[in-house]
Amino acid sequence: MATKEKTTKNSKYFEAVGRRKSATARVRIHPADKQSMTINDRSADQYFATPNLQKIIHEALEETEKSGQFMVTVKVVGGGLHAQAEAIRHGLSRALVKNDDQLRSTLKKAGFLKRDPRSKERKKFGLKKARKSAQWSKR
Repeated sequence: MATKEKTTKNSKYFEAVGRRKSATARVRIHPADKQSMTINDRSADQYFATPNLQKIIHEALEETEKSGQFMVTVKVVGGGLHAQAEAIRHGLSRALVKNDDQLRSTLKKAGFLKRDPRSKERKKFGLKKARKSAQWSKR
């Protein structure tokens, strides 16, 4: 896989897309001295208030021991908060691999590079929900 390195006015960055359910996250990592993460123009702590969701978005950096080395900017749309957090983790993992190919095995073992295919099943005609049907009665 060829690494695509993009440059802005004064710094280079690596970009990747992460997905989960109906959430899509566009993640950019800029090499920096101090770590910062902005999600939809808000700080990560402000966007994800619960410690569980904050842990999910930082897992890829902690697993590769790259905390504090990147400035991360994210644009995320769709889905719920949990799906958005997992989409960010997926996109961040992909961007880290574009930056340094040696991290691929570590992130792959952790399961962060796999796109989780589970999503909501569509409602079928004649049924109440995707699989739920009307109750059958003998008489």
